[in-house]
Amino acid sequence: QVQLVESGGGLVQPGGSLRLSCAARIIFSIYRMAWYRQAPGKQRELVASITGRNNTNYHDSVKGRFTISRDNAKKMVYLEMNSLKPEDTAVYYCNIQLYSSNNYWGQGAQVTVSS
Repeated sequence: QVQLVESGGGLVQPGGSLRLSCAARIIFSIYRMAWYRQAPGKQRELVASITGRNNTNYHDSVKGRFTISRDNAKKMVYLEMNSLKPEDTAVYYCNIQLYSSNNYWGQGAQVTVSS
């Protein structure tokens, strides 16, 4: 059984920082790890992704502010979020893709940017 456990969400003022973490409890190797987000009334969107070779991809709106990283030994993925803006407010979901192409999702972590 696959389980993704997220942590690190919360309330932060504009300009502040948060760090999201996701632990993947799975015995298989992970090809790609990613963070998505979904704001109220909007579709879920890819925020950032990272492959096993550390190739990264970012949504244009977070480039230069967010950094994704992973620890392959611990099967964890992180999202460092700096210079947060109110429009970053959303539920953030951890996602992993195996080499078999199977996808798994975390339960979601609320990030609220407000003064």
